[in-house]
Amino acid sequence: MRLQDIKTPAYVCEKSKLQSNLNLLNYVAQTSGAKVLCALKGFAFSPGMPLVSSILGGATCSGLIEAQYAKEHGFKEIHTYSPAFKDDEIDEVLSISNHVVFNSFNQWKRFATKAKNSNASIGLRVNPNVSASPTDMYNPCGRFSRLGITRENFEFDNIDGIDGLHFHALCEESAKSLEMVLKAFEEQFGKILPHMKWVNFGGGHHITKAGYDVELLIRLIKNFSKKYNVRVYIEPGEAVGWECGFLIATVLDIVDNEQKICIIDASAECHMPDTILMPYRPKIRNESQNGKFSYRFGGATCLAGDIVGAEAGDPIYKFDNPINIGDKIIFEDQIHYTIVKNTTFNGVKLPSLAMIDESGDVVVWREFGYKDYANRN
Repeated sequence: MRLQDIKTPAYVCEKSKLQSNLNLLNYVAQTSGAKVLCALKGFAFSPGMPLVSSILGGATCSGLIEAQYAKEHGFKEIHTYSPAFKDDEIDEVLSISNHVVFNSFNQWKRFATKAKNSNASIGLRVNPNVSASPTDMYNPCGRFSRLGITRENFEFDNIDGIDGLHFHALCEESAKSLEMVLKAFEEQFGKILPHMKWVNFGGGHHITKAGYDVELLIRLIKNFSKKYNVRVYIEPGEAVGWECGFLIATVLDIVDNEQKICIIDASAECHMPDTILMPYRPKIRNESQNGKFSYRFGGATCLAGDIVGAEAGDPIYKFDNPINIGDKIIFEDQIHYTIVKNTTFNGVKLPSLAMIDESGDVVVWREFGYKDYANRN
């Protein structure tokens, strides 16, 4: 199948670009000695999982369901963290996972006996109270954060059975931001680092974005690992799926109300949630800054605010040529933090999942329909 023949809406992963991202992440792992994990909360695109699991060092999971998914897709290591584990799930979490990270001493004390009797390596998440994030919604170390143990609440004399520490303080950030966070982390928790076997630097490392200082990241990892004699882990999600796929939709109608508005069979609300939450304006393929023809793009839902780019304050797209009913529209970079978050609000169909190879051949891996809506309601 060629792209112009695909039934929309659909998320389409470009295999060559995913491979390129994975090659860079593998270079970081091989050169620094760190293990690079895929954060499934950001990238869990099933058609690409065989490739991801074969190259990266493992997967990091946000609870039992993601851990089961990682196991199904053959990841070498499974690391599981949750703000709070449930009594009826902890046994399976411990049996599936190579690492389990607890968010508080309450959780650690509650499950310590089971954890010590398992084969999992146990860690605690800490909050260094220093972070870099473009918005409070994605700031794990913001004021009143529930994520991780602050220095003031850390029981430094109660680490028997603890193998490692985990922090997550970045979102779409640079190696310089990591350097800043590491300084604060060492100042606050350095006295117990010699007792640890590993430290997880969390996610939010924008490694595959153009301009990211990969060599600084490698130096930071190597220096830290040597200084404390620990294994370092990093767990990017967005960096795995960064700019390696798109959401393709069809223009169903065009209405005019002071501005031409294209109604598409995809939705910002349902299929591109981070464009609203971050917010940001996704690029459209072939848009033109100086184009003579301008349009808004809205989903086929009843939500008035379901307009692409509206929350970012820039919903107008310009083109050199007019848009017509039936045209296909490609929203770039819509593989990470979309599939994992999408909804069937208003009964809008979930986009299909497809892979496209270097020759332009498209294989549709999964399609969704009524049962997917009914089973979620």
